Amino acid sequence: MSDLEFKGFPISEGKVEGEVLISEDPINFYIVKPETGILFEKDHDLEGKSIAGKILVFPSDKGSSVVQMDSLYQMNKNGNMPKGLIVEHASTVLVSAAIVMEIPLVTDLDKNFYKKIETGKKVCIDTEKEIVKIIE
Repeated sequence: MSDLEFKGFPISEGKVEGEVLISEDPINFYIVKPETGILFEKDHDLEGKSIAGKILVFPSDKGSSVVQMDSLYQMNKNGNMPKGLIVEHASTVLVSAAIVMEIPLVTDLDKNFYKKIETGKKVCIDTEKEIVKIIE
């Protein structure tokens, strides 16, 4: 394994490549406009930014299962769902939402991943191989 490949624990299957968007704050998908993918939570570090088509790297989610699932469904309907999720602490709410909505989700990545990754870089999530690779 190269120094740009990181072992992770796959939760929701899939292989996807895309641009990373990092948040230091937990995310509630209910506070995202499904028509645009723009997060509108006041004082959130992603406030005003679109998560559409991005691979989100974030610590955890927040909010109930019903609102999370409905929001992801609405984003998907509008073509504004994130491509993939890399999360440090996966709740049962996030796990079930990712599985139902078929969003690749990986957790328990090597801590070095978080030292090397930056917003705007590209990564490939491959749950079959159980890796996340930073693409340079």
